[in-house]
Amino acid sequence: MSEFKFLKLSPPQILVLGFASIILIGALLLMLPISSTSGNSVEFIDALFTSTSATCVTGLVVLDTGTSFTIFGKTVIMILIQIGGLGFMTMATLFSLVLKRKISLRDRLILQEAMNQGSMEGIVRLIRRVLIYSLVIEGCAAVLLSIRWAFDMPLGKAIYYGIFHAVSMFNNAGFDIFGDFRSLTDYVYDPLVNIIVMFLIVSGGIGFIVMSDLVEFRVTRRLSLHSKVVLSTSTGLILIGALVIFIFEFTNTRTLGSLNFGGKILSAFFQSVSPRTAGANTVDIAGLRQATQFFIVILMFIGASPGSTGGGIKTTTFTMMIGAVIAMLRGREDVVLFRYRLAQERIYKALTITLLALLLIASVSMILSTTEDSNFLAILFETTSAFATVGLTMGLTPELSAIGKILLCLTMFAGRLGPLTLAYALGPKQGKPLYKYPEGKIIIG
Repeated sequence: MSEFKFLKLSPPQILVLGFASIILIGALLLMLPISSTSGNSVEFIDALFTSTSATCVTGLVVLDTGTSFTIFGKTVIMILIQIGGLGFMTMATLFSLVLKRKISLRDRLILQEAMNQGSMEGIVRLIRRVLIYSLVIEGCAAVLLSIRWAFDMPLGKAIYYGIFHAVSMFNNAGFDIFGDFRSLTDYVYDPLVNIIVMFLIVSGGIGFIVMSDLVEFRVTRRLSLHSKVVLSTSTGLILIGALVIFIFEFTNTRTLGSLNFGGKILSAFFQSVSPRTAGANTVDIAGLRQATQFFIVILMFIGASPGSTGGGIKTTTFTMMIGAVIAMLRGREDVVLFRYRLAQERIYKALTITLLALLLIASVSMILSTTEDSNFLAILFETTSAFATVGLTMGLTPELSAIGKILLCLTMFAGRLGPLTLAYALGPKQGKPLYKYPEGKIIIG
């Protein structure tokens, strides 16, 4: 009977329950004394927060990962990041492929929902490519980082650090194990570490569909509309972000002001890439000017791209909204991108995602402003970071109350699954009506 009920669940409901189950299992493992450097059990709320942050590939932490957890605990976190980044259905498909089991129609439907695909066509082939790309990129990055860090620490430790941070950064998680909540600030001048980490963040953030498109470009010499939008928007946001941060922070001695010119440029680019949506930082985020912090909130809100390891409303949603505004200002009925007309349904979906995201962030921020002793910008920053699964922090997260931790857990969960998936899971969408109401007019503006 229980199996029958499970089969009646919709793909969004299965995704919600699947991620929730992984988070709970991860929390229980992190509560084991073997996971903590103190030898005592981590409190459930802290273990739950850490597990949620890892599975939702966020990077916000209430306990310092480097000093609070043992190798066992860190490995649990790394596995949760990998499962959360690729998706539990992708990992389940991996085992099915290894065991040479047939992928059922229902599994394909769930994979379609998990990968945010419009159809099931080629979904298993895409999953195979996702796994191969992930293994190759993470493996190469782990080797390079291990070699670099072998100059600073024992070889065994350098290898583990290389693997952990390659997995964390490719999956846009932002977790680090350097200790003292300092992220990559020790490597602000290191071009090799900066470039490798930025490459991992961008690779994981553009989405596996775009990655597949780029690999095939050598043969087809063509890119899909989706890939063109993702690549152009991502490039534009990185360049504009780096320029804005460079200008705003140029004289700020707490961040870029104390660096040489080359360090300023490198750091500006890193801080522009990271909010989309990795959470690593090479300068003190709390030391940024308020204008820069608010600008980063905007970058975090936009986030990564569909079918990626990142969060946010996604680059395509942002571009469609901008396209809709431009079309309206020019008096056009259709939204056109790269000489392609976009369906009205897509515009409605983009608008729905944006409004749901704004509503969630606004609601959580208002509640946290009453439960936490902090300024509103810090609360808005932390809430947006949680929703967009970024992990950047102004230092508020470790000081959160129990209510604050629970609220951010729910926000990270909603951000990883996506507002629409969560809405569909709570109330399945209905079929198209068989009739239409008469058209009405409302005065706007």
